[in-house]
Amino acid sequence: MKRFLLIAAATLAGAIVWCGLVFFGFSEGWGRKPIAASPEPEAFISAARSQAADAGNLAMVLVEDGAVAGDYYTSAEAPVGPRTLFQVASLSKWLTAWGVMNLVEDGRIDLDAPVATYLTRWRLPDGPFDEDGVTVRRLLSHTAGLGDGLGYGGFTSPDEVQSLEESLTQARDASPGADGAVRVTAEPGSGWNYSGGGYTLLQLIVEEVTGQTFTDYMQAEVFRPLGMDDTTFDFDEASRRDLAQSFTLAGETEPLRRYTALGAASLFTSAGDMARFVIAQAPTAPEPDAVLSAQTRAAMREPHAAQLGVDIWGLGAMLYAPNGRGDFIIGHDGNNEPAINTAVRLDPATGDGIVVLETGGDLTASRLASEWVYWKTGNVDSVMFIMRAKAMIIWMLAGGAVILLTGLVAGWRLRRRK
Repeated sequence: MKRFLLIAAATLAGAIVWCGLVFFGFSEGWGRKPIAASPEPEAFISAARSQAADAGNLAMVLVEDGAVAGDYYTSAEAPVGPRTLFQVASLSKWLTAWGVMNLVEDGRIDLDAPVATYLTRWRLPDGPFDEDGVTVRRLLSHTAGLGDGLGYGGFTSPDEVQSLEESLTQARDASPGADGAVRVTAEPGSGWNYSGGGYTLLQLIVEEVTGQTFTDYMQAEVFRPLGMDDTTFDFDEASRRDLAQSFTLAGETEPLRRYTALGAASLFTSAGDMARFVIAQAPTAPEPDAVLSAQTRAAMREPHAAQLGVDIWGLGAMLYAPNGRGDFIIGHDGNNEPAINTAVRLDPATGDGIVVLETGGDLTASRLASEWVYWKTGNVDSVMFIMRAKAMIIWMLAGGAVILLTGLVAGWRLRRRK
């Protein structure tokens, strides 16, 4: 009997060790090779071209040492270039966070005050948790305990667009599976839970504090000072510009959608403007304190949320991977219907970065940006880890099955000998 127990214990231990090794290997990039062998920007762009083949429209810009070092554009129909506007989905949140932090620097918003301090047009519904724990800091880092799960799908007609107050109460364009009601469903500060509704609430707070529309405030206080002349939250304004066609994964054109949740999902910007945004955060930025001071930008990179023991979120910025200099590769991704995918990465220590905006591809932007992180640092970024999770699980299951089978065979042989 003892031998059977030893075989069972060894089989279980072997399976656990195997799964741990697979998890560690995937998280550390064992067996992976950088997308390009050369550190030159031209080598990365050349290697990336083949991966961009499935995109309807794609614009990519590489930044090195705080300056544009190369770019690449491809289109299925109408050409795109550095000033072509893309709707960038959740990448909007990073820019929205800059608008909020500008008000924090000006002393008009306290990061740790209850958001109710600033609200007159709408309030969080009563619930089992203390809403005083819902602060701007926690909204920015998705740790406020909101359970909306948003995800916005947008509206096809301007007549369908809800007011901010209506959308916060119950978003009619909630993505499939999202609750859509902005309310506190967990103890604020107890953990990370992605909330598009939290950024819609931040949009309302900006309007309440400034007395301006969110669109006008962001234009005057963030985009204009940074020289982002091709960036706007105004759908009609974007439609009058060089706007990239929207494609489905099947390659069919489809009109872009309108949103109530501008700050969460509906920024229009160009690859050239996002490169300016990256450059504004480089150590060699021509105006290093434009909009936000270096101290505030550093505070936005401080970890505020973690998963599986890994820091993943600051104040509006995603923390993708260590940069090897005691800081993080930061940025944001966006992904929305019909086939919008955008990604930006920045190493704030060097001023190196990448911008990828696309429509019509299957997460091409996120893959290329994550490949850039591994090419630059040798570290697997969080998005790449998630994208490879299916392969990781297959390896775990396959190895676990072999170990289990080995244990069963060993037990069967022991029984026969007895």
